[in-house]
Amino acid sequence: MAKGKTFIITGPSGVGKSTILHALMEKRKNLYFSVSATTRDPRPGEEDGVHYHFLNVDTFKEWIARDEFLEHAEFVGNYYGTPKRYVDEAMDRGEDVILDIEVQGAMQISEKRPEVVRIFIAPPSWEELERRLTGRGTDSPEKIRKRLQRAREDAATARVYDYFIINDTVEHAVYELDSVMTAEHCRSAERADQIQS
Repeated sequence: MAKGKTFIITGPSGVGKSTILHALMEKRKNLYFSVSATTRDPRPGEEDGVHYHFLNVDTFKEWIARDEFLEHAEFVGNYYGTPKRYVDEAMDRGEDVILDIEVQGAMQISEKRPEVVRIFIAPPSWEELERRLTGRGTDSPEKIRKRLQRAREDAATARVYDYFIINDTVEHAVYELDSVMTAEHCRSAERADQIQS
C-alpha cells in the first residue's frame, strides 16, 4: 500500500477554505483532516480529538521538548500545534493528510518536511474577499480591515507554495484541489517504485 501524502492548505480568513475542504472530504474518501492541539479551554459543544486535542500547558510544553509537533505557536495566551503522531499514523495507513494552517506554520512544517505539498487558496479579488467577510456579519469594519491587510501580506508569500488555487466558485476550487492531489500521486518516482516492488 502506498503511503499517504501531506497537503498544507493556506488561505486568508473568508476565502472559503472550510467549505472547499468539506466538499473535498465528501469527494475523496481516503483523507484525514489533521486536528490541532491547543491549551485553550473547550468551547460548548467541542469534543476532544474531534475539534482539537485539548492539552494543559505543561503537557503541551512536554510535547514541544520531545519534538512531537510539526509546528506550534502561541496565540493570544494559548498554544496551538500540529501533532506529528496523528499525521504519521494516517499516512502510514495510506491516507492523505490535509492541514489547514497559517503561513507561519506552513513554513515551519516545510523546513522539517520539504516533501509536503503546499497549496494556497486565494479569492478571485480583494473586493470579493471584502464582500465575503462583510457578508458573514461576524466582524467589525476595523476587524475586516485588519483581516484584509493580513490576507494581502499572506498572499505576498504565495510564490513559495507549490500550487495556487483561486476560489471563484467552490466547485471549480474543489476540482482543482482534487486534481492537484491526484497529480501528486502520479509522480514518476512514486509510480516507478510501485511497479518495481
